Amino acid sequence: MSEAASTRTPLGLLPSLAPLLRQWLPGQRWFAGKGYAVTGFSLVSATELLPLNGPGPGLLHLLVRVGQRDASSPSSDDCYQLLIGVRETLPPALAPTLIGHLTEGPLDGRTVYEGTHDPRLAALLLERLRTPGSLGPLRFDRFDGAPAIPAGLAARPLDAEQSNSSLVYGDAYILKIFRRLHPGPNPDLELPLALARAGCARVPVPVAWYESTAPEPFTLGVLQPFLPGSRDGWVLALEALAGDRPFLGEAHELGRVTAEVHTALADTLPTVKLGGPQTEGLAAAMVRRLDAAAQAVPALVPYAPRLRAAFDALAVLGARGRTWAAQRVHGDLHLGQILRGPGNAPWSVIDFEGEPARPLTERCRPQPAVRDVAGMLRSFDYAARTHRPWNPAWAERCRDAYCDGYAEAGGDDPRQEPELLRAYETDKAVYEVVYEARHRPDWVPVPMAAIERLAALH
Repeated sequence: MSEAASTRTPLGLLPSLAPLLRQWLPGQRWFAGKGYAVTGFSLVSATELLPLNGPGPGLLHLLVRVGQRDASSPSSDDCYQLLIGVRETLPPALAPTLIGHLTEGPLDGRTVYEGTHDPRLAALLLERLRTPGSLGPLRFDRFDGAPAIPAGLAARPLDAEQSNSSLVYGDAYILKIFRRLHPGPNPDLELPLALARAGCARVPVPVAWYESTAPEPFTLGVLQPFLPGSRDGWVLALEALAGDRPFLGEAHELGRVTAEVHTALADTLPTVKLGGPQTEGLAAAMVRRLDAAAQAVPALVPYAPRLRAAFDALAVLGARGRTWAAQRVHGDLHLGQILRGPGNAPWSVIDFEGEPARPLTERCRPQPAVRDVAGMLRSFDYAARTHRPWNPAWAERCRDAYCDGYAEAGGDDPRQEPELLRAYETDKAVYEVVYEARHRPDWVPVPMAAIERLAALH
């Protein structure tokens, strides 16, 4: 690995950047603290991937803790990964990536900007991943047996990301860059690695990745094969609805794919049994989320007692000695997380990060596999609701076909555990109502239709 970069931290760097970051960060899609006052910054690590005072653009890798608070919450902070480009002047093509112009500190007179949108800097990241090694607190690694990564692949940012950033290299690879970081291995690297080593072909193999080793371990980015021309299950489902075509064959196959991934995860990673106390704790957490959701979205209040009955029924079974197997799961499975390439290529499951808003410890905890099933069942409802007129029968047929495929490939029909399935589907619908109320109010009727249906199952 080249030694042109440096791990030294110029004195006064973060204080000089702080006023610019305070303005710029809240406008980034991946910044989780929107609506909360930024109270300060603390530097976790700084690495010059390209010299900041060289003849060309410099690239500064930062891990920064951002302190925040609002009137009703105690102060808290999150760690973010920043890739800061540094130039004397910014070319017009990079103008939209501007962070600001520094007027003090070690980079006085320089311009700083979002480095991932600079093709030269993005190419450097791929070059680092091509050659495993360490640079200060950063470690670059590759999957054993993966083919060599070609040099010189053109880079472009992918605009579809939300909680992370992605770079596509020559239609051959995609690099997901994690922005909001949690200590420990990220499941979007851990689980695909485990599945690759188990020989599961349903998940793109991680080709390379990079991590921070000090002062805390963070997974920073994962490079995987890019699937050009592929479309996700959500797009395909909407096309079927628009053309008044059934989606039963695809739903059945998606059930088989889900079961195959679950089986491989259970065979590769530890599994546990949820006994009475664990099941009661699981149900109690669902009740707490429901109570908080009802406070945030008053439309839930009339349904809350009957929704709570689903969680109470699960707790009662646990108290009576019922146990359930728990294992590592996808954690955020829906139609948009499964891709199919051109020509009816096999389905591929992506994005094992789980719900980024949840703590990493929770996302990495073994859970009943039916949690993923419930997420996919809710996704069929979402797709059907986009159709005019609403087509609930389409969703119901897809839900049954999906469960049939799951049972055929996995041996456990999720419909044979109605209390567990209902509890997880209710919990997911409650989460969806809160999400839509905050971000897409016009979509609130979609999960509310599920709330009405689930509340009627008491």
